[in-house]
Amino acid sequence: MLELSILGFLREEPLHGYELKSRIQGLSGHIRPVSDGALYPAITRLVKADLVEQRTEPGKSAAPRRILSLTETGRYDLLARLREPKDADITDGQRFFTLLAFLRHLRAPSEQAAVLRRRQAFLNTPASFFYRDGKPVTAEEAPDLFRQGMLRIARATSTEEKKWLTEAISALEQ
Repeated sequence: MLELSILGFLREEPLHGYELKSRIQGLSGHIRPVSDGALYPAITRLVKADLVEQRTEPGKSAAPRRILSLTETGRYDLLARLREPKDADITDGQRFFTLLAFLRHLRAPSEQAAVLRRRQAFLNTPASFFYRDGKPVTAEEAPDLFRQGMLRIARATSTEEKKWLTEAISALEQ
């Protein structure tokens, strides 16, 4: 998801590394903080793959800084990642939110709706954090107050997300 975030934010405008890191942390930093040890190697991989280019500009009051921007190949790669996200990008809530943050870059509403339909199908599959005899445990069946809380919160979140997905897909298909 780090690479998708880098490509997505650079699709919006060229940025230097510190600005890019701040935006990525704003998107998911409270859950998965971004370290320099992860960010800069990812940028280097993207530069080597010709998805991102960097140029040096004079700093306003400090040393020169490297400005990162998306290449044409990078734009194409971003669209491919958005069009055909990995299963984990659909099933993991934070990864899906990262995908949503940049889904607007797909111009065809039908392509956007297809991604949302995948998430909708995932959410409509019965699941739980806990299982008994191969069946999902519901909040009402949970053995303690804390597991009941986990399951109730997850159900409420899922219910609202399913509602939004239905509305969004409907709007995209009109």
